Amino acid sequence: MIELVGRPYHSCDGVSRRNFLKAGVLGFSGLSLADLLRAKAIGSVSDSRDLSVILVWLDGGPPQHETYDPKPDAPAEFRGPLKPMSTNVPGIQVSELLPYHARLMDKMAIIRSMHHNNGDHFAAAHWMLTGYLGSNAVNLAPQYPSAGSIITKLKGARKPGMPAYVGLPNTHSVGLVPGYHGGAYLGVAHNPFSADGDPNNDGYQVANLAPPAGVNPVRIDGRRGLLASFDNARRDVDASGLMDGLDRFTQDAFSLVTSPAAREAFDIRREEPRLRDRYGRHQWGQSALMARRLVEAGVRFVTLTFSGWDFHSSLERGMKTVLPILDNAIGSLVEDLQLRGLLDSTVVIVMGEFGRTPRLNTGGVPGADPVPGRDHWGEVMSVLVAGGGFAQGRVIGSSNARGEIPRDRPVTPQDFLVTLYRQMGIDPETKFVNRNGRPVSIGSTGQPIEELV
Repeated sequence: MIELVGRPYHSCDGVSRRNFLKAGVLGFSGLSLADLLRAKAIGSVSDSRDLSVILVWLDGGPPQHETYDPKPDAPAEFRGPLKPMSTNVPGIQVSELLPYHARLMDKMAIIRSMHHNNGDHFAAAHWMLTGYLGSNAVNLAPQYPSAGSIITKLKGARKPGMPAYVGLPNTHSVGLVPGYHGGAYLGVAHNPFSADGDPNNDGYQVANLAPPAGVNPVRIDGRRGLLASFDNARRDVDASGLMDGLDRFTQDAFSLVTSPAAREAFDIRREEPRLRDRYGRHQWGQSALMARRLVEAGVRFVTLTFSGWDFHSSLERGMKTVLPILDNAIGSLVEDLQLRGLLDSTVVIVMGEFGRTPRLNTGGVPGADPVPGRDHWGEVMSVLVAGGGFAQGRVIGSSNARGEIPRDRPVTPQDFLVTLYRQMGIDPETKFVNRNGRPVSIGSTGQPIEELV
C-alpha cells in the first residue's frame, strides 16, 4: 500500500488533523487490492433491504442552535446571532441560513435529543461513529470499528466491480489513519477506499483507480496471467477447493484498475454543468454530487468529511460562511436523490461529534478573535436523517428551552446505530471478535429509535 500525505486541518486543541490517502495499486505482485477485496467478502450477507448510506460528517462539532434546533425564545446569550426559519412542515423550524433544508423538511427527520455527555473531539467522534466511547488521548488509534466498516463488511458493495466503502474529501481528518471511520479490529480491508481531494478541482483524480506509472494494459494482462499460473500451481496442492473461489476477487481487483465502471463513477465531469452549479462549485458541493454518483453506481457506504466546524469564536461569521455551502450541498443531494428515485434506497445522515455550549462564550480560546463563539458540548446535539425508508417531516425528541440537555426522548449514539443496522437488515446482536479475542456486539447497549422508522 502507498500512503500519500495530504494537507493538515487544525482543531482547537492545536493538533494537526492530517489527511492520508492510501493508494491500493497493483504494485509488483499485483495482489494488494485483491487481498483487500478477498477480506471484504468474509462475513458478507445478503438481504432484501438493499440500502446505501451517505454520511455527512461535520468534523469539529456543529452548533445545534444555529442549525437544526434554534431557540428564538431563549435569552440572547443562548439563542445566538441567527434567526429561525419556518419549514414546509408546520411547527418545525431550522436556521435562517438553511432555506434549502426548509423547503425539503417533509423529506427529512431531525433528532434533537442526541447526547453522550463527552466534550472531547476524539473520544466523542469515536462514540458517534462506532457506538462505543473512545479515548480522549490525542489521535489514539480507533478501538472499535465504525458503522461504515461494519455495514460494508456484512453487506458488501451493491454492485460488482465497485468498492463497498468510499471516503472523501477529507476521510482521515479524525484521528490516526484512517481515523474513526475505519475498521479497527475488523482489519484494514474494511477501511474506506480513499478518494480524498477536491472534486471541484479540474485535476481531481482518484489514485486508487489508476495503474502505476509505466504499467500499461499489456503489462497488466501479463501480471494477470502470472497470477493465474501461481493459482494453478497452488491448486495442485489444494485439497480443500478454497482456491476455486479466489479467482473472482483477483478479477475484481484488476477490474477496478482496468474497467471503466469505477473510473466513470468517479468522473464528475460527466455531470451536466447546471447540476454541478446547483450543488455548488466548491469542495463540499461537488463531494455531495460525487456521493450521489457513487451510490448510483453501486457503492454501499460513502462518508463525506466536511472539516472546519470548531467555532470557539467568531460564530456568526463562521456560520454565515459554512451554512449556505452546507445547505446547498445537502439540499441538492436530497432533492437529486428524490428526482432519480434513489432516496428510498439511500440513507442520508448529517452529524458531527458533539454540539456546542448553549451559552455563548466571550471570545473562545486565548489568542483567538474576541468575538463570541460556542465551546464543546456533548450533553445535547442534533442529527439530520433523510431517505432509506426512515420517517419524514418529523422531529424526534427535544432539548430544553435553552438547548442545554434533552427535555424528552433522550437518544444515544448507540441507539442511532442500532436503528440504522436494523433498517439495513443487519442484526444488532451480531458479534465480531476484538483484538483480545473477545466477542463484541456491534449494537453496544443501543435500543432502536422506533419513532425514526
